[in-house]
Parts: sequence; structure tokens; C-alpha cells
Amino acid sequence: MPLHSTSRPVRRRTIIAVLCGLGLASAMAVAPTLAEDASGSLLKAPVSPVPPLFTEAAIDKATAALDGIVEKAMAQTGLPGVAVGVVYKDKVIYAKGFGVRELGKPGAIDPDTVFMLASVSKPIASTIVAKLVGDGVVKWDDAARMHNPAFALRDPYVTKHATIADLMSHRSGLHTGAGDLLEDLGFDRDYILSHIDQQPLDPFRSTYHYSNFGYTAGGIAAAKATGKTWEELANETLFEPAGMTTASYRHADYLSHKNRAHIHARLQDGSWAARYDRDPDAETPAGGASASLNDMLRFMRLQLGNGTLDGKEIVDEGALAASHVPQVIPHPPRSQASRASFYGYGWNVNYDDEGRVRLGHSGAFNLGTSTNVAFMPGEDLAIVTLTNGRPIGVAEAVGAAFLDVAQNGKQTVDWVGFLGHVFESMDAADAPKVDYTDTPAKPKPARALTDYVGEYGNSYYGPLVVSGDGDELSITMGPHAAPTSFALTHFNGDTFSFETIGENANGLSGAIFTLGESGKPSKVVLDYYDRTGLGTFVRE
Repeated sequence: MPLHSTSRPVRRRTIIAVLCGLGLASAMAVAPTLAEDASGSLLKAPVSPVPPLFTEAAIDKATAALDGIVEKAMAQTGLPGVAVGVVYKDKVIYAKGFGVRELGKPGAIDPDTVFMLASVSKPIASTIVAKLVGDGVVKWDDAARMHNPAFALRDPYVTKHATIADLMSHRSGLHTGAGDLLEDLGFDRDYILSHIDQQPLDPFRSTYHYSNFGYTAGGIAAAKATGKTWEELANETLFEPAGMTTASYRHADYLSHKNRAHIHARLQDGSWAARYDRDPDAETPAGGASASLNDMLRFMRLQLGNGTLDGKEIVDEGALAASHVPQVIPHPPRSQASRASFYGYGWNVNYDDEGRVRLGHSGAFNLGTSTNVAFMPGEDLAIVTLTNGRPIGVAEAVGAAFLDVAQNGKQTVDWVGFLGHVFESMDAADAPKVDYTDTPAKPKPARALTDYVGEYGNSYYGPLVVSGDGDELSITMGPHAAPTSFALTHFNGDTFSFETIGENANGLSGAIFTLGESGKPSKVVLDYYDRTGLGTFVRE
């Protein structure tokens, strides 16, 4: 938390000289030895500049506006349920639920309703690892392989040298989405972590890619050092000591709560429906946590308290502080006028127009949940927004609108509309490259369906079985215990289409068969599963 200085400013000429010769960081280090007051006595240089603080009146005004902010956002979008809370100066000054746990059924959202947190699980996970760091069990810079010999990525050098810090700041080189499609098919965490070594890598420590299973690998490596499962570790080191009684990294625990927010998908006509159950156990610790608003407010108090909650140290201050420090630049600034944004260990780290640090993280499951946490250490202020609908920007908009009112006395931006467009653009970018709904007017005929039937192998996704039943063709893939079948529809020639499934589903995709020397199909490429070149299945 920034410290306030009462020292008078040092001489401008001295500061300018130091800045020009050494840079800002060095200037702050040496300025105390250079600055003198009128009497010739050395002055103590101020700490980093402290921007204007929010007044309590400004926070009160923003808090009073929250009911209207949330109600308007729900009216604009039809979002089924929201829970919002604010912590200020270590006190919960607002905690309220809106809407229903499940559309069409009784049960109002309240501060004890349990939500799936999605990627808000990441800052929780880094806090758990910080606890281990503070206790001397692991170090942030420990190689993951030191604690988990099974850890492996495609490059032997990266396998040997990738640290917990590298994995939990998304700088291992592992691509965004690596392993996610295995999860959608129902593969468990052990299978996925043992197969991501087939995924391509970008340059180690010089590229940023948001990777659920890279992050998971970092957390699991830390847990291995304790001899406990991640789920046990979370309970023993954080949830129980912090009094987070509803929090868990087990999906079964979330399902066991009667007072839980059911997830809702958004349909093409803009309406909402509780259609799915999203089991994120495979990506625990990156996305598998669930908790109530009240418990997340305790978590935010812990962050603002530098590891201490209700007078009790839960996590060592220095170890926790490391998770809040910028570790990597996800994207360079787009212009000279733009500021860089950063990522720590499970936290986005940004600076506002006044230079105040803002830390936060969003969580999103396309199948039906969206969450956001944000805090400003220098203001001793945090806001939590949990929703039970797919990500459309509302969780982020509520927090942004609250801070906007605190800063400016009113909303200066239609945050729901603005961020809604941002999320729509992201959805559009994920659309299939080929439109398989646009069937050719005169498609080339397929060969006899029996020619396609057989078993095809793939070292990453496992076997794929093509089956025929009369004039119908299907493929089956996934874990042996619970495989998934997809009906194939003829598109053109030896190309068929199928409907994608799961968190990353984006409509129809293609199954493109290729002929071998025998004149019959020898392999099939599933283009949806071929994002990083791993979607080719060869006939066995």
C-alpha cells in the first residue's frame, strides 16, 4: 500500500539531472543523497508519487449508485442473477444479490449464494501458492519439474527450466487454449497435463499466452511439494483459515449447495437458459473454484490486508506481495499515449489515469458464468461481481461503473454497452473459418459410407472411431469411460460437418477425409481440433 510522505519536494534541478542520467527507478534510489533544503540539510525524498485518494463521500456516492447500476445492467441484458459486494477500509460496506439462481424457478440470489468463479480461481490459486512460499515449502522460482517430475512441455529446455512463476504468469510459451479441447471432451487433469507436451510453444519467457493448463501445471507442481492434492491444500491453507466456508475447488461441492447459482447460456435470440453443467475439475487450480459473495469479500479483505484477516496472518505479506507485482506484459501499448498493462501471478495489474494501481481478474465460462474481482491497494477498496450468465461484459461493467462514479461523480461511459461490444468482437473472432452451414448448391457426392468406417489413431486426442448405420455416419472420441459421439452430415465430396461441443464450441466444424494409396480414406482431419496442428487422425 502506498505510503504518504510529508517531506517537501526536492529541488527540481536535482531531480531533472538524476532522471536524465539514471532513470526514474534509480532517481528514487539516489535522490535522498542529493536533495538539500535551504539550510543545506539533506531532505528525505518522497516515496513514489501518491495520487489523489477517493474521499469517503465519493465512495458513499458510488456505493449508493450500485443498486441502479446493477438493475439497469440486468434490464439491458436480461442477465438472470448478479451478486455484488464492496470492501472499503477493511469493512464490507455493500453486499447484495439480484435476480434468481435459476430462471423459471424460485430462489433469489443473496450474498451466500455459491457461484462458479471460473478464472477468478487464478488469484485464489496464487494466494495458496504464496502461502507455501511464505512457509518455505516452495519458491516462486522453483522449477516445476523439481516438485513434479512428470511435468513436461514440448521443448526439453523449457521442461527443465520452467518455474512455478513462469507457469502462473503465462510466459511458458504454451499457447492460449492448449489442453482446453481435451477438457471439453471429458479428459481428466492427469491425462491433459501428460499430453500438453505435444502442444507447440512460442519463445520461452518472451511471449505471453493465457493458458489454463499451463497455470494448472504451476499450481499442481506447488501442491506436489506438500504431498497433498490441490483440493486438500486449498482447504487447509486458505479456505479454512480465512473462514471461507463455502469455497471449494471441487465441482461436487458446488453441486451440493442448495443455494447455488445455476449457470445460464445465452441463446441466439438473446434469451437465457440453464442448459448445462460445467465441470471444471480438470483445470483446477486455474478455473475450478466456487464460492459465495460473502466468502469472496473475505478473500478481498485478505488481499487488501496484505495477507492478514481479522488480525490473523494467513499468508506471509512478502510472499503475497510478489503475486501483485507485474511479471510480464501481455500486450505492448498500441501507441505512445497508451499505458502498458501487466500480469502478475494470477492478477492483472494496471494503472489508472492518476497512476493508481488497480489489480483484478475476470472469470468466464461460455456455458454460463462470468465473474470479476478488482481492488485498489492505495484506496483500500475492492469490488466483487459474480453473475450466473455467460460472459457479455456485465461483470466487468459493474466494477468499472462503480469506480467511474467514485472518480467522476457519475457514469461517464455506458460500460455495459461498451464492454458488450468488446465481448461481441471476441466472440466474432472465435467464429469458424469455414461456414459449414453454407452447403454448396451442387456438392460433390461422397463415396460409399462404408469406405470411411474404421478406427483412426491420434497420439493427442486418442482413437477416433468412424461408424456407419445405413445412410448415417458418426464419429466417436474421448475418454474410454465416457466417449462422445458426433453425427456427421455430408458437406461436399469427402468433407462432412459436425456440431462442436463444450466450453469452446463454435457451431459446425469439418471432418475432412483424405484418400490413401488404396483409394479409400487413410486419414481424417477435424479442423476444429486442429488449431495447433494436432487434429489429424490416421487410419489404423
